[in-house]
Amino acid sequence: MRGEIVDGTFEAGAQLVELALAEKYGTSRTPVREALRRLEQDGLVERAERGMRVRTRSPEEILEIYEVRISLEATAAAAAAQRRSDFDLIRIRRAQTAMDNTATDDPPAMAAANRAVHEAIWVASHNGTIVDLLTRLNNHLTRYPATTLKVPGRWSEALAEHHALIDAIEQRDADLAHELARDHMTKARELRLQIYRDEPDQPE
Repeated sequence: MRGEIVDGTFEAGAQLVELALAEKYGTSRTPVREALRRLEQDGLVERAERGMRVRTRSPEEILEIYEVRISLEATAAAAAAQRRSDFDLIRIRRAQTAMDNTATDDPPAMAAANRAVHEAIWVASHNGTIVDLLTRLNNHLTRYPATTLKVPGRWSEALAEHHALIDAIEQRDADLAHELARDHMTKARELRLQIYRDEPDQPE
């Protein structure tokens, strides 16, 4: 169900009827109800007048998500600079090397490689609350499947920004890491809004 929400099989605003879903997936209503509960926690579905529905998308939601994400990513980067171990740094650089070598004709792989770098930085912050909150925010963004990394010029720009951020973490420069992560995510927010605005089914 999660995959079909993310890939658009269930469109934004679509009603999710327990009985129909149980028949679709060949199961009883109990696991469907539990799945819907978890998807609600992850921000993929919401309660409506008649049961549950796929959450609608909006520029206001993008702004809300990134307002929090920018702050948390910057905090995580600064904490990583202060607390990272040598192993944390190896893990971050290994993830970045994998991203550097990712084919640019495979958007899902590009997005996954990028997320792996960010997750390695989150872990290096040694703050479980930050990791949990950022994971939840990322779950919200899965309803906006187009990756900002396919915007012309963004891939090479993002790679350079990552390398600068990782260098700051290695040098234990928390202030610089905070600034670089904040600027990196602010650019991502603007590109995400641009992608949403350019979608053909969006209002003028």
